[in-house]
Amino acid sequence: MDFSSVDRSYADARRTFHPVVPEGFNFAFDVIDDWAARDDRTAIIAVSRDGETVRHLPFSWFAEQSNRFANALRSLGARPGDFAVVIAGRVPEWYTVLFGCMKAGVVSMPGTNLLTAHDIEYRANHSRATLAIVAPEHCEKVDAIRAACPTLKHFIVVGGERDGWLSLEALLADASPVLDRAALPTTHASDMMMAYFTSGTTSMPKMVPRDHGYALAHAATGLFWQDLRPSDVHWSLTDTGWAKAAWGILFPQMVLGTPCVLYDGPTAFNAEMHLNLIGKLKVTTFCAPPTVYRLFAQQDLSQYDLSSLRRSLGAGEPLNPEVMRIWKKATGTVIADGYGQTETINIVANFPGEEVRPGSMGKPVPGFDVDVVDDDGKRMPDEEVGHIGVRVTDPWPPGLFHGYYEAGGRLDTKPFRNGWYYTGDTARRDKDGYLWFVGRSDDLISSAGYRISPFEVESALLVHDAVAESAVIGKPDATRGEIVKAYVVLAKGFTPSDELVKDIQDFCRKETAPYKYPREIEFVEALPKTISGKIRRVELRAASKDG
Repeated sequence: MDFSSVDRSYADARRTFHPVVPEGFNFAFDVIDDWAARDDRTAIIAVSRDGETVRHLPFSWFAEQSNRFANALRSLGARPGDFAVVIAGRVPEWYTVLFGCMKAGVVSMPGTNLLTAHDIEYRANHSRATLAIVAPEHCEKVDAIRAACPTLKHFIVVGGERDGWLSLEALLADASPVLDRAALPTTHASDMMMAYFTSGTTSMPKMVPRDHGYALAHAATGLFWQDLRPSDVHWSLTDTGWAKAAWGILFPQMVLGTPCVLYDGPTAFNAEMHLNLIGKLKVTTFCAPPTVYRLFAQQDLSQYDLSSLRRSLGAGEPLNPEVMRIWKKATGTVIADGYGQTETINIVANFPGEEVRPGSMGKPVPGFDVDVVDDDGKRMPDEEVGHIGVRVTDPWPPGLFHGYYEAGGRLDTKPFRNGWYYTGDTARRDKDGYLWFVGRSDDLISSAGYRISPFEVESALLVHDAVAESAVIGKPDATRGEIVKAYVVLAKGFTPSDELVKDIQDFCRKETAPYKYPREIEFVEALPKTISGKIRRVELRAASKDG
């Protein structure tokens, strides 16, 4: 698929970009094998844990390995439409598994390395999965729930060996590297290719089906937000089990032929190692969650070679301006925020050539009508808070899911109403069309008639030297309805005290509107989070009510 002639200027792209997905599209065949045949460039730059060993793996390596795995799956009796639980680290074999599944028609369900046995059991039974394909450290978890997952038939370990398990390495060695696509059932662009599970901040995780068309739709993510070129070296920091991996180390990069860094780092984040690797690998486009940029901002960035960077990206939640200022001073790049969900591709972003307004999500991505709407689907006036909605069009917006997968294959379409997909997030729109994230719909605080965004208060708190991390909720109050309460994790060198509470409160009164300051502050050792790192404010609200 060739996107080299696409006009990337924002105004023109908004008018002209209307991607068409071929009916028989299959990402593994039509992107991976296609690159291998016509321009066998580097697809992945795999880096060992110690940062010393670097392998440049071409598309042909993944084409052959995925052929072998597809043949192995067929020999096991796996059929199109079967589901596979996949849990592997940032290793090339993760791609082998995913691409082999795509070719064989098996629906892969990537899971984060943080999943527990209970999490795996839930995912396997919800999907009626027949395969478990996991790294050695997860085998024991799967063995513990085998009896509770009657549909699981095949157990494959990625790297190593284990009694009662098939070795991926052995399966690949025994399988043919040749795969006749014509002998396989035809893939349709609308066929389910993979599935992710949402984080479950307020309920059990929901299963989000993703079809082959979703993979190609991510061209927009790479073209307009990430601004990828074949000559770039891209690095996104992500766990392979998150949908962020589909954005950052998989679909946009491979569609556009951009080499991508795959670093198998330890669980404990090493800021020095990551900063050194940017210079060593000559990374040009870099994406990290806000937490990482905050850690970077605490380093002496002048000690690192960051000169290769030409574009920096952030996603997950907006960044506070102070971190953006420090990073720009060190790299010359402005962190361009991007917004989207497991249920979408990138749908709002800050684009090259367009003004970046710190704290803003940016503007709608070409190919989408994204706006701030009310409960009835009417567009809100500028500066008023409402739901972030994606207008449902004909043809269907590229990369937008059709509903959550429920038992028996039914789709839950409750988020679709009034001609819009309601994301569950809220925002406001300024007079120039920029969208400003406010929070999850159920996170907004209503205090004495004011609607307060937790993020705005958290951003103000993070500027204070004593605050390493914070979470803000609305606590029930007889007089005001709710008051703003902040849970604060202190930075090193600070200890809780009444004096520090007052100092932080006074600071917030000056940093943001006075009515937004936290009337109650509780110091905590850590904040409750989902496996993808999102703060579980629902737990904090429950604890606040109980208290």
